[in-house]
Amino acid sequence: MVSHDGEVRIRTTLDGLTRAWNSIGTTLNSPMQHFIWSQACADTLGSAGEPRFVVVGPDEQPKALAPLVERNRPFSRLEMIGVKELYEPMDFLYSDHASLEALARKLVAQRMSVLLRRVPADSPTISAIQNAFRGRGVVRIVPVHPYPYIELTDAWMEPESRFNSGRRSDFRRARRHASQFGEVRYEILSPEPDEVGPLLEEAYRIELASWKGIKGTALAVDPIRGAFYKQYALAASECGMLRLVFLRINGEAAGMQIAIECDDRFWLLKIGHDDRFAKCSPGMLLMLHSVGYAAGRGLKSYEFLGIAEPWTRAWTESLRRCVAVRAYPVNIGGIAALTSDTGVDLVVSILRRIRDVVAARRA
Repeated sequence: MVSHDGEVRIRTTLDGLTRAWNSIGTTLNSPMQHFIWSQACADTLGSAGEPRFVVVGPDEQPKALAPLVERNRPFSRLEMIGVKELYEPMDFLYSDHASLEALARKLVAQRMSVLLRRVPADSPTISAIQNAFRGRGVVRIVPVHPYPYIELTDAWMEPESRFNSGRRSDFRRARRHASQFGEVRYEILSPEPDEVGPLLEEAYRIELASWKGIKGTALAVDPIRGAFYKQYALAASECGMLRLVFLRINGEAAGMQIAIECDDRFWLLKIGHDDRFAKCSPGMLLMLHSVGYAAGRGLKSYEFLGIAEPWTRAWTESLRRCVAVRAYPVNIGGIAALTSDTGVDLVVSILRRIRDVVAARRA
C-alpha cells in the first residue's frame, strides 16, 4: 500500500526498495542504516507497530527515507523502527537537505507525535524536525545514552601497547589462565549463508552460559531479539558483512562476538562468554584480538554500540553522543502525548509560547 502526496509517499511494505535503499549512500554509515536491518525489524518485530516507510522521490531512486512504525497505545505515535526493542542508534536516510526537509514536513502532515528514541546528536534530522514543526507543534531534544568507540590507528594493531603496565599484566595473566585450560585458538569468520545457522546457535549457547542466561536476557531465550538477530545475521552474511568471532580453548568455545564490518568500521553487536572459563577473561581476550584485527584491516574505527559501561571505559573514553527527538503536533492526540510525557504545567507553558509565536506570525 502506498499513499501519495506529491513526491513524498508513505509505504507499509519494503517491497521493491532493496536496491534503491542502499543507493542513498550519503548517510549509509552504520549497519542500522542499511536495508537489511529495517527488513529484519519489519519481519521479526511485528508486535512493535505498523510499518510506515516515508519515501521522498521515486521508488527506483529515492532522495530520502524514514523507516518508521506507527504505535497506537496509548496515543498514536510514529517511531523509528526497532529502536525501542534493540536500542541501537538510527537516523533517516537522505541524499540532500531539501529532501530531508520534505520528509520532515510529511511527518508534520500526519498529525501524530513523532519519537526518535536515539539519533546521533549531530544529525541534520534534528534541525529538519524542528523546522517542520515550528509554529505547528512542540519539539523536545533530550540527551540519551551515548555509545563508545575507538578511533583506530596503526598503533591499535598491537592493542596491548595502548595500555599501562598494570593492564598489560592483566592481559598476560588472562592468557596464562587460558593456556592452563588447553590450546587457545581465535577465529574471525565471514561465514557463507549456509554456515550461519550452526555458528549462530553456537554463539547463542555461549551467551546462554553466562550471567545473561541466569537473568533470562540471552538471545537463546529471547524469542523476539533472538529471531531478529538470526534473520539479520543471515542477511548480513549474504552481503559479506557478518563477522562471527570465537575464542576456543581446548576445542571448546569460551567466548564469542557477533559483529558487522561495513562502511570502513567494525561494529560490535553482541558479546558473550561461557562462565566456566571466566577465570581467563575470554571477553577481554576476544576484544584484544578483534580490535587488532580491525586495525590491521585499515578500518577507521571500532564501534561498541550499546551503551557505555564500566568495561568499555577500560578501552576508550570516546563517545558518540545521541539524543531523543520528541515532536508533538498541536491537536488533541499531540497534547495528550505531551502531557503524558512531561506533565500538565510544562504543557501549559509550552502551548502559551506556541500561541504567542503563531500570533506574532499573523500580525
